[in-house]
Amino acid sequence: MSTDEACSTFLVRHAWLSLRGVVAEALVEHDLSVAQFASLLLLRESPGMSVADVARKVSTARQSANEMLGGLERAGLVERRQHPTDRRSQQIMLTPLGLERLEAALPTVQAVEARLSAGFSEADLAVVSTWLHRMAGASAGVNEEISTL
Repeated sequence: MSTDEACSTFLVRHAWLSLRGVVAEALVEHDLSVAQFASLLLLRESPGMSVADVARKVSTARQSANEMLGGLERAGLVERRQHPTDRRSQQIMLTPLGLERLEAALPTVQAVEARLSAGFSEADLAVVSTWLHRMAGASAGVNEEISTL
């Protein structure tokens, strides 16, 4: 039994690292890292996220997310605003320049994904998408159970 057959986690990690490398190369022309691109995408979908929210969604430590968001802020792509009801918290917002940069980079990432998935049928891709979404949801539930122990 190969490592891939014994542990789907290893195979998913290997696929992610391979895909991340190709996407990172493509994002160079937009002066964005994969984590920065993901953060801009998240902030477009959910404006006002906290640093902790962004860190959780991009699977990094809060300190790393704060540093990464600081770079985006210095570049004028995001801004921090005081939370309206929690004085200790800040909301992270995409700026018009950040939205412009995201919209310029998005077709590049989509083209990479289309190129890499060209040999798969729509049915294959639907199954993979369903599996990944279900695993992410199931994993979130397991993580919540573990944190309550």
